[in-house]
Amino acid sequence: MSHSTTLTPTLEQRGFAAAPNYELLPKRGSSGDGELLEVSMGPHHPSTHGVFRMDVVLDGERVVKLKPVFGYLHRNHEKIAENTTYLASMPYTDRLDYFCSLTNNWAYALAVEKLVGLQVPERAEYIRVITAELTRLQNHACLIGFLLQDMGASGTPLMYAFREREKILDLFESLTGARMMCNYMRFGGCRCDLPPGWLAQTQQVVNETPRFLDEFERLLCENEILMARTQRVGALSRELAINTGITGPMLRAAGVNYDLRKVDHYGIYDRFEFKVPLGDHGDTYDRYMIRVLEMRESVKILRQALAAIPDGPIIDPKAKLRGFRPKAGEAYGRIEAPKGELGFYLISDGSPNPYRYRVRPPSFINLTVLEDLCLGHLIGDAVIILGSVDIVLGEVDR
Repeated sequence: MSHSTTLTPTLEQRGFAAAPNYELLPKRGSSGDGELLEVSMGPHHPSTHGVFRMDVVLDGERVVKLKPVFGYLHRNHEKIAENTTYLASMPYTDRLDYFCSLTNNWAYALAVEKLVGLQVPERAEYIRVITAELTRLQNHACLIGFLLQDMGASGTPLMYAFREREKILDLFESLTGARMMCNYMRFGGCRCDLPPGWLAQTQQVVNETPRFLDEFERLLCENEILMARTQRVGALSRELAINTGITGPMLRAAGVNYDLRKVDHYGIYDRFEFKVPLGDHGDTYDRYMIRVLEMRESVKILRQALAAIPDGPIIDPKAKLRGFRPKAGEAYGRIEAPKGELGFYLISDGSPNPYRYRVRPPSFINLTVLEDLCLGHLIGDAVIILGSVDIVLGEVDR
């Protein structure tokens, strides 16, 4: 844990901009002597969800400036990809949002398929949807567990979430051979077909999930501590969300009806009936509730996909995994990953390696409004607000 503090001059002397309507906010916890406190939280602070730092300037306990500091986990992902073959980059995508390797695989595969013009067989499309929605379930469940732990819960919500996550990771392991770094998607389809009994096991997990969600909601949704700590805390307006490129549950919590599964209809999502939950206030409570509601919609999609999955091949026979040289051109593939829009931009010059490889990670984009969400709130609230953004430093830094 790194926790350095320094007494600093006044806000005006430091040249910092005051928070919007800061003077109108109650000065609970204010030192009252005009001095500010500068606190560096991280890069190994338990509230930062990884090697990430928040440089916070406080008036008493109230945030008047916050600077996110990242880059500690930079691994040169994009430059490595430009110096290796297209297929060899697939395992690297697992290491972006390492909670969601299968959706990372899909976004990258989709970009290459657009670049080359490959057609994905029906069965592979269904497998992609099933694995993506299972990924969404375990991501959202863990986010809620971590958020409640940040709030001071004893660990019960997190253990409930990890109990359900284990069931899904067992399915991933039996399908791909790995629990987290799955390396499963391929250009034009999937690496291997479903093992015997896998669909039945998945159906059982899906059938048990609503009971878990009911349990979670009874435990949490009307909990007076959760409501007091999250309602009207860290509100994100529709305008700011749109102008800053926020996507995913954060955007929908602000009331913006935008989900790439509905907008782009990538894969076969146009075949499934599901709703896009929206929030009213864009605060931390709405961001929490959107994840709960999205898990219920994922269950609907999974039930439909499991009932309709056909037999057949799982990869386009025209897909060449060796000697893969796309024609010169460019493509952008994007999906609705659990944290928001995950996109890959590729430029081919006809060589075995991409000339340009660029990732559009939702965690990084969503993190850019952290200061706006925290200004005027207490330092304890900043920890909760960060938890509600849902970041993984693997894709923030790349």
